[in-house]
Amino acid sequence: MTPRLMTSEPTPPELTKERSTPSSYVPSTTANVQRSLRQCLSIAAELLYDHGHVLETITLPQRGLARRELSALSSATPTWATCQQVMEASEAATFNEYGRFVLTCLGRELMFDMFGQGAADCA
Repeated sequence: MTPRLMTSEPTPPELTKERSTPSSYVPSTTANVQRSLRQCLSIAAELLYDHGHVLETITLPQRGLARRELSALSSATPTWATCQQVMEASEAATFNEYGRFVLTCLGRELMFDMFGQGAADCA
């Protein structure tokens, strides 16, 4: 028997039911946070360069941005303040023992993953 493309017979109910998408299919909060964090790291890198800094300013634990520099960045570009909050809340950035803003191991790992170790590391 050859299958017919069009039939006048009603479709069985089990074939007409739409499959519901399981809630686990929705992207996880972790994935959303990581995507947001990566976006903020990318924006931070761009803003650093735009304001005369290099990636090593925040990727090297002994360096960092002083509060004065953070204030200047936030005043010049409000996006910086938002990204700084995301980086801190995600534990990708913190203040070092000198009170300077630096990336944590997580932040450095993501930054190196995005831009390459050589792009964000001192020789």
